[in-house]
Amino acid sequence: MAKNAKKPRGIQSLETGLSLLREIAKFGGPIALSALARKTDMAASQVHRYLVSLVAAGMVKQDVVTGHYDLDSGTLRVGIAALARIDVFREADRVFSALAQQTGKTTLFAIWGEQGPVVVRWFAGSPPVITPIHIGSTLPILHSAIGHVFFAFGERSIMDRMANRELSRLKQKIDLEELRRKVISSRGTSIDGILIPGLRVAAAPVFDLQGSLALVAISLVRNSECDEAEEREMYAALQESCRAVTQAIGGRWFND
Repeated sequence: MAKNAKKPRGIQSLETGLSLLREIAKFGGPIALSALARKTDMAASQVHRYLVSLVAAGMVKQDVVTGHYDLDSGTLRVGIAALARIDVFREADRVFSALAQQTGKTTLFAIWGEQGPVVVRWFAGSPPVITPIHIGSTLPILHSAIGHVFFAFGERSIMDRMANRELSRLKQKIDLEELRRKVISSRGTSIDGILIPGLRVAAAPVFDLQGSLALVAISLVRNSECDEAEEREMYAALQESCRAVTQAIGGRWFND
């Protein structure tokens, strides 16, 4: 697009109506007209006119007793149709390949397999990082950054069973509940490579529509090429990418 090209003009009233739908969806339940007006910084009379049209279109319904508004079946049909078109891997590939190109940090992600986290995608950074990990590698729970995030956010009974199985083979003691609490409070982890020494690794989760852990992504770099400021930037960029994938597949990223 030419540098001075104007942004295409849309229909402002349509954009306003859609913004009202988003606010109703974000509220998580029936909402009063006055509350919706405050959230959108619009006059109540203006909000009411939009709601009348949305109700007529089957996108919003009004409770006859309380007068509050909520999403109707029309939005459900649209949502289901959108979900049918979502490909988790496609969205993750798009976002994390771009992250590797933009940051120069090697990025990969894993899903849960029968024996633990399995690496399914690898996007090389610049310069690339050489490790024995490859697509198809199964990683441990307690000795990998990816494993830590799966342990914290995955199905608790399965994660505890896998972690205790690993723990029984180790000669060191690990406070599993403290590990889980720390990762959850940080929304991921940023640690020295406990699986492969000499690397600095950031790991963060992606959640699906039901709030379940869909996959875990990591960015990694050699310790010699990463100071504290760059580590923070790497972690923040990875978390923002995980948030983008979560939202793209219909999930909710923590307090969003």
